[in-house]
Amino acid sequence: MTPISLCIIGKNEEQHIENCLSPLASFPFEVVYVDTGSTDRTKALAARHGAKIYDFKWIDDFSAARNFALERASHEYVLFLDCDEYLTELDLAGLSSALEAHPQGVGLLLRNNYYEANGTQTNYPDRVERLFSKKRFYYKGIIHEQVVTRGKDSPLYGRYEIPLTVDHVGYNGGIDAMRQKAERNNILLFREIKKNPSDPYLYFQVGQSYNSIYDYENAYTYYKKSFALPLHFPEPWVQIMATAYINAMNHTGRSAEAQTFFEPLYGHFSGDANFYCSMGNVYLNLDPPQPLKAMAEYVKALQCPDAREKGANSYIPYYNIGLVNEMLGSRDSALGFYQKAAGLGFSPAIERLADLNGT
Repeated sequence: MTPISLCIIGKNEEQHIENCLSPLASFPFEVVYVDTGSTDRTKALAARHGAKIYDFKWIDDFSAARNFALERASHEYVLFLDCDEYLTELDLAGLSSALEAHPQGVGLLLRNNYYEANGTQTNYPDRVERLFSKKRFYYKGIIHEQVVTRGKDSPLYGRYEIPLTVDHVGYNGGIDAMRQKAERNNILLFREIKKNPSDPYLYFQVGQSYNSIYDYENAYTYYKKSFALPLHFPEPWVQIMATAYINAMNHTGRSAEAQTFFEPLYGHFSGDANFYCSMGNVYLNLDPPQPLKAMAEYVKALQCPDAREKGANSYIPYYNIGLVNEMLGSRDSALGFYQKAAGLGFSPAIERLADLNGT
């Protein structure tokens, strides 16, 4: 197969680094670990797993650290992981074939982002750019850095999916840890916005910071700023933002605004289960509610290829279809869908079944 350098940057990640590196031991990757100032055992643990260790003085710039790792990688093709991303699936032959078929593109791994919501451990999946040629690409942006082309190469490039899946556990640190991270990130993001006030990606990431700590009012404000600027709708981050923006509007009593704004844009985001679920919630939150339109969205979510067992794209639509049936007076149908959601561990569905059954 084409040789690949696996690059990781980190600082004080002793609780994650072994879980990150252990599953990779059986694969023929050169492992490059760049440390930005650890005071714990991170470097020693990384070395124990065969990583080549390099130190980089932190300068408040994630791209600088990632590009330093690119320079230290021995191979042209690099694969980036974060310390809190744990490999769960990798088809090495399939990875090699995908890379050989798309040597000038950027490979997208599948990341399952775990977090707690409604008393239930859940996840949402996304695809992130992580595999590419360091001769053609590098990183840009001091935080939430993006892959960009070098020199005179066209800024447009192809993306392709790779058969590699990771579990991302970085959102499981509790609200205090998330608030610290959000504050740190926003300091850097606001600094960048002063330099580049017309970059919609920066406003999106500020919105994401606020969203991570359930500050939906501020999240709404910054998603709105991003959507007010020119956007390329097929970009993966724009697809994510659409759902996040709808959710922020639902949480802040702006569901009617969400309906007015997103119905004309519907075709740009259709095909994503999270988007369908969020639009279904819009219709349920209207005054008066539109339960049949809501149910249609939840059914679409269940039919999406990205619907995942035990994930938010399965038990949430099951639960909400149950809720719609209950609103329409169809108790037996409601019970059936609540049972499907409860079977996947969704606490509100378990509680609703207990209420309806009088237990």
